[in-house]
Amino acid sequence: MAKLSDPITMLKGIGPTRAKQFANLNIYTLGDLICHFPRGYEDRTKLLPIVKLEPDVPACFRAMVMNTPRTAHVRKGLDITRVQVADTTGRLNVTFFNNKFAAEQLQYGHEYIFYGAVSGDFIGYSMTNPVFETMDSQPVTTRRVLPIYPLTAGLSNAAVLKAVRQALAICDTPPEIIPEAIRSQYGILDAGRAYLAIHEPASMAEAEMAKKRLIFEEFFVFSAGLSLMRASRAEKKAEPFSNLELQPFLASLPFTLTGAQRRAIEEIVADFAKGTPMNRLVQGDVGSGKTMVAAAAAYLAAKNGRQAALMAPTEILAEQHHASLSRLFEPLGLRTALLTGSATQKEKRIVRERIASGEVDLAVGTHALLSDTTVFHDLGLVIADEQHRFGVAQRSSLSAKGRDPHLLVMSATPIPRTLALLMYGDLDVSIINEMPPGREKVDTFLVGESYRARINAFIRKQVAEGHQCFVVCPAVEESEDLGIKAATVWAETLQKTVFPELRIALLHGQMKGAQKEEAMAAFARGEADVMVATTVIEVGVDVPNATLMIIEDADRFGLSQLHQLRGRVGRGKAKSYCILTSHNKNPETLQRLKTLCRNTDGFRIAEEDLALRGPGDFFGSRQSGLPVFRVANLNYDLQTLKDAQTASAGWIDESGTSDTPEAAALRARIGELFTRAEGTMN
Repeated sequence: MAKLSDPITMLKGIGPTRAKQFANLNIYTLGDLICHFPRGYEDRTKLLPIVKLEPDVPACFRAMVMNTPRTAHVRKGLDITRVQVADTTGRLNVTFFNNKFAAEQLQYGHEYIFYGAVSGDFIGYSMTNPVFETMDSQPVTTRRVLPIYPLTAGLSNAAVLKAVRQALAICDTPPEIIPEAIRSQYGILDAGRAYLAIHEPASMAEAEMAKKRLIFEEFFVFSAGLSLMRASRAEKKAEPFSNLELQPFLASLPFTLTGAQRRAIEEIVADFAKGTPMNRLVQGDVGSGKTMVAAAAAYLAAKNGRQAALMAPTEILAEQHHASLSRLFEPLGLRTALLTGSATQKEKRIVRERIASGEVDLAVGTHALLSDTTVFHDLGLVIADEQHRFGVAQRSSLSAKGRDPHLLVMSATPIPRTLALLMYGDLDVSIINEMPPGREKVDTFLVGESYRARINAFIRKQVAEGHQCFVVCPAVEESEDLGIKAATVWAETLQKTVFPELRIALLHGQMKGAQKEEAMAAFARGEADVMVATTVIEVGVDVPNATLMIIEDADRFGLSQLHQLRGRVGRGKAKSYCILTSHNKNPETLQRLKTLCRNTDGFRIAEEDLALRGPGDFFGSRQSGLPVFRVANLNYDLQTLKDAQTASAGWIDESGTSDTPEAAALRARIGELFTRAEGTMN
């Protein structure tokens, strides 16, 4: 028997050229080929009489050839073969283009099984280029459930099917990794049957059973991996914090924490007391007070003689954190420092010396904190703000600068809890789902292009009152194909023809990092009235004077992203507004956008967004760091995910460290999956 690790070139018909085509699908070994699952199926098991064939609906039928096929050479490169076929219910004219095989194989008076779609009208129906097989041949393209595979240039479905059949004939399927008790409980097939049935199902029902097994398997592997990571983390040791008294910190605050903030802090305090490193996500809406939760954690670290580091994705956000936290901590006797890439070499050297000597209790910075020249005296707490902007490797790099420090990551992107478990790996999750009192909601309106004059008048009114405005466009450069507003062109239009008297600024993702930082800092200083931008402003900018957010072509964004953008206003004392513009007339699209107009709760919006768009679009392309599932689809398979999470948790508790073949095979699969996922996260 061949091994799963053997190259596909050992199969008949796969030479160097064909192997390169398979490589474009990441198929190199027999195992890769067997795990290249169909994207769908065509049910060709049912035979219809000719009279029952429907126009443009592919179907199988049995018919006799009524004349000898005739081939006409029309011109160079075009031969046409015509033949008439019939059954007891009717006749059909069949045409083949450039198909010598059909002309040679179809014989007068013989019956065949055909598969194709009829076309025509009341004058007469015909069929073009059907596939066919003899009555006594083994079903390959007719009389079966045919798998339809993901393909690439030069590689046909028939070629993939032929290769898969060869591989299954000479190679064992992947080993069983799910215990029999779990398979029985959830009604799923064993591995051997499932891997055969996914490629060679006897019926559509069996194909669905095989698919269910493989979806469960992928979620089971991932969930078990997370459980093992948690178990491994529990084995690590961290010196418990002995001083957990927060009263001086709470008394210094000019406001009262919300109940949600207090719950999150209590969970962090409990983590500090455990003797194992904390690994916690604080997830909350824009303006919900996550920074104060992080400040409480940093305060306790300092009171226990340990340093804290807060890493922000942009310099302006790092500067804002440093300014607010230094004001908070200075009266409490805690020392803060700011370390960013734009500081002079002398400034960075001085700050790094203070950090290394222990003079700094809280170091706030950007990626400069990750530099080899940044050495901590005793790093006990790592805080990562806007966690999705940092890869696992970056968080680990900062954590490596301490003795198994506690890790606290923050995200202002509300995510349904089920998906948070996927997106944030093995982190424990604290949710701040309550806004501080006194924060006004941002009134949100959906309008069409006919409101443009009123929008422009409202911008002028806000600026006249001393406020600033954001205008967000879905694209950077203009595109005739898309027909949507581009930031570069729209900014120029506003400045030259609409608001020549106002100061228009531009910010987009194609600008260099330093340019983006300066443009945002200048806007925060009040040096522009209107900031035209792309979604680069979605995270990490605080401009309390901005009271109006206009989002052009809002139908191009997801609800959660629109909610994030809306969160850039309403951060000051003045009343704030968000205007969504769209010329899309689709009722479902308009209903989706109206959800934002009537909702301010980011978690409810996230649930709606997930239901409407699915998590693939919900997270964006690859910033999510989600594992690459081969068959599971988070859009539809959330219940299976929950079942697999429950099953894997029970498996870890009962036999996660056993030496059974199933356990060994599962651990190997976990390693493969997380290796693939890590490549997408960094």
